Amino acid sequence: MAKISDSLVIGRVVGDVVDYFSSSVKMIVTYNFRKHIHNGQELFPSLVTSKPRVEVPGGDMRSFFTLIMTDPDVPGPSDPHLREHLHWIVTDIPGTTDSSFGKEVVSYEVPRPNIGIHRFVFVLFKQKKRQTVVTAPSSRDQFSTRKFAEENELGLPVAATFFNCQRETAARRR
Repeated sequence: MAKISDSLVIGRVVGDVVDYFSSSVKMIVTYNFRKHIHNGQELFPSLVTSKPRVEVPGGDMRSFFTLIMTDPDVPGPSDPHLREHLHWIVTDIPGTTDSSFGKEVVSYEVPRPNIGIHRFVFVLFKQKKRQTVVTAPSSRDQFSTRKFAEENELGLPVAATFFNCQRETAARRR
């Protein structure tokens, strides 16, 4: 595949969450409204209440992947001192399938941004072997995707995408 998209750099996913990497796998994230999310797309919290389907098309059944979803803007984008907040970890996702075939290490937590526009980032790593990740992090707050990848020998990501989300007011729902 190609170099990572400029939108991951412009959206500061590269830098705040992961280091620069070359995308080598296609990842498709779809919420229940049946639209694939695209980098920087804004979604309402009411649209992301159930966990998404995350597909890894291509590849082979001998490859396994780890998916991490975080919010690097907690409690707010201007002062993200709890960076990153962990929303979801799924491991042992076989290539050619989706996240429902993996092992949910940390259950999906619904995005609920209170202050400002938050980025919700999906990062996909290719595992060296099955059952690479054994233990769940002790806390969802102050999680580090980089540190987790290093501790579990995941290397650099193979794919990433993100969407933006902010508190949904009654006026915005109309």
